[in-house]
Amino acid sequence: MVKKIFVLCLSIFLFPCVVLASSTVVMDVDSGRILYAKNKDSERLIASITKIMTCMVVLENASLDQKITVGDEVLSMYGTNIYLEVGEEISVLDLLYGMMLRSGNDAAMTLAVQTMGSEEAFVQKMNEKAREIGMSHTVFENPHGLDEKTKNYSTAYDMALLSQYAFQNEMYQKIVSTKKYSCQSSYKSYLWYNRMSLLNQYKYCVGGKNGYTPAAGKTLVSYAMKDQMTLTIVTLDDADLYEHHKKLYESFFEDYHRYTIVSKEEFIWEDKTYQIKENFSYPLKEEETSQIQTFLQIHSKDKKGESGSISIYLNQSKIGEVPLYEKIEKKKEDKTIFQKIQDYLFDNRKKLIEGLQNRRIPF
Repeated sequence: MVKKIFVLCLSIFLFPCVVLASSTVVMDVDSGRILYAKNKDSERLIASITKIMTCMVVLENASLDQKITVGDEVLSMYGTNIYLEVGEEISVLDLLYGMMLRSGNDAAMTLAVQTMGSEEAFVQKMNEKAREIGMSHTVFENPHGLDEKTKNYSTAYDMALLSQYAFQNEMYQKIVSTKKYSCQSSYKSYLWYNRMSLLNQYKYCVGGKNGYTPAAGKTLVSYAMKDQMTLTIVTLDDADLYEHHKKLYESFFEDYHRYTIVSKEEFIWEDKTYQIKENFSYPLKEEETSQIQTFLQIHSKDKKGESGSISIYLNQSKIGEVPLYEKIEKKKEDKTIFQKIQDYLFDNRKKLIEGLQNRRIPF
């Protein structure tokens, strides 16, 4: 018994960020680098973090100012709702806030039916988008995440891919980072506070979406920014999800920093001037910086000069590539005889005027 207690205490001391979630992924949003993973490809029910995909499909296929009339589709919704009424008119944008801040299942269903014509058409669009961004272990059957009749399955890794993709959308960023939102429909006024509690518990948190059903357990996708790094964390079936996310962020912000490996600049190589048009940065541990290698390769040459790329490797694994171009100085074109005569006449006229201005007239 003493030995068991000793081993347990030792493991907690050595690994203070052990997360008891069934599946976990920590990803750097900008580069897509996976900093930590546990059972990342295990397919699980995902509950209301489904609504991240619902949000993206709506943002990419509907007008935010469009007014929607709520239909009978809301009558079948249960669980967390914003309590829409049949016949109520409300904007797409307001419904997105109600869905993401309050996890409104009725808002999700209304958006699906009223923007695509039917729940089936909307779900098809969700699955098409999943395939497009590489979510190979994900199947959506509904836009809300309830799983008693239809079920949405995904993995921590697939949801991290979705999280990374979604964060590129400025409106999505704005919605999930909002702590309080108010709006007016044709029937009533709404005031919503974000249910994703990490926004108030962790100062570097900039948004996310939580979920829960008895079958899925607690699920969470979150974002945090610190020192020019943006991380996203996904945990599935996680009983203490907010505390786990906070500890993971603190650990990985301490261990990793963003390093600029290739700078946007000009350089000379073999008597030619080349131009790099974009920076390349990457999250690294300090000890990994010595494992970085860069290789320059020229691919083609045309009238505009040579073009190529710089490939970046970490411990012999390629992590990125940036294009480069030869910088050709534009030669001054030879002037025609007519242009030379014009210049001559202009210069002489200028000298004559200057001479008259400087001439002294005696009294």
